[in-house]
Amino acid sequence: MNLSIIIPLLNEEESLKELHHWIVQVMQSNHFSYEILFIDDGSTDRSWEIIVALGKENPNVKGIRFLKNFGKSQALHAGFKAAQGEVVITMDADLQDNPEEIPELYQLIYKDGFDLISGWKKKRYDAVLSKNLPSKLFNWAARKTSGVQLHDFNCGLKAYKKEVVKTIEVSGEMHRYIPVLAKSAGFSKIDEKIVQHQARKYGNTKFGMERFINGFLDLITIWFVSKFGKRPMHLFGALGVVMFTIGFGFALYLGIDKLFINPYGRLLTERPQFFISLVSMIIGSQLFLAGFLGEIMVRSRKDETRYSISEEMNLNQNTL
Repeated sequence: MNLSIIIPLLNEEESLKELHHWIVQVMQSNHFSYEILFIDDGSTDRSWEIIVALGKENPNVKGIRFLKNFGKSQALHAGFKAAQGEVVITMDADLQDNPEEIPELYQLIYKDGFDLISGWKKKRYDAVLSKNLPSKLFNWAARKTSGVQLHDFNCGLKAYKKEVVKTIEVSGEMHRYIPVLAKSAGFSKIDEKIVQHQARKYGNTKFGMERFINGFLDLITIWFVSKFGKRPMHLFGALGVVMFTIGFGFALYLGIDKLFINPYGRLLTERPQFFISLVSMIIGSQLFLAGFLGEIMVRSRKDETRYSISEEMNLNQNTL
């Protein structure tokens, strides 16, 4: 199968038939073998009934329905797990992503050998203050923090090599950072393509300003996980050593001062440096202990994927 098209959605009953018809036209004109995976993230309108009707009309249409709204990341995770195509395309269901972009995205993955191509909505039809400016700030911070040089991390239109979606683990609200997850997993051929953005035709956006706050919090999380997730001692241990050294330095100063310089001065407990020393050494010890506990947890998770294998050779041959 050439293509798997994954479409997460929430209450998009007005746009589903039109989107399906548009995608089918593009698939037929390019002679692709394909599947369309609609992931209904707990819709309360007629979205699922329409998906079922489309499945009866077109055997290439498949659907997954969540019991409730679990979020876009979980919807993409379910779609990635079920996808069978050699190239996987994700897009939103609100008709703001143009299916006419799919053939070129497919060629960039299948023929040009990219691991991931992210759409870049260079010209947007969203409100400037509520979406455009926060989005630019968010993308700037994401580039600086992650090292992945993309202009639009949150664009729903992306193309992936099959191996990418079967390797990465998308959870929480990490759908915004799939390129960062892919890079951390060892997929380095990541690029972007300017795509057409269209004004929303039906309904209202399902995301508010809180998504940017959550996005920045997730950015901190993914920075920590990608950099120190498999070696927490490198962060907590280093911080612990710094704090303990500061505390020990104050304690050493107080000891020398009391023994040799000013033995009849104030009591140690009357001096603020004493409490700085005590608190710093306690915090340093706790951070160091947190690093040890983190290392134990990482090493005890036997099911965790610690690396990604690119190729294997002769592993099943018996040798004398």
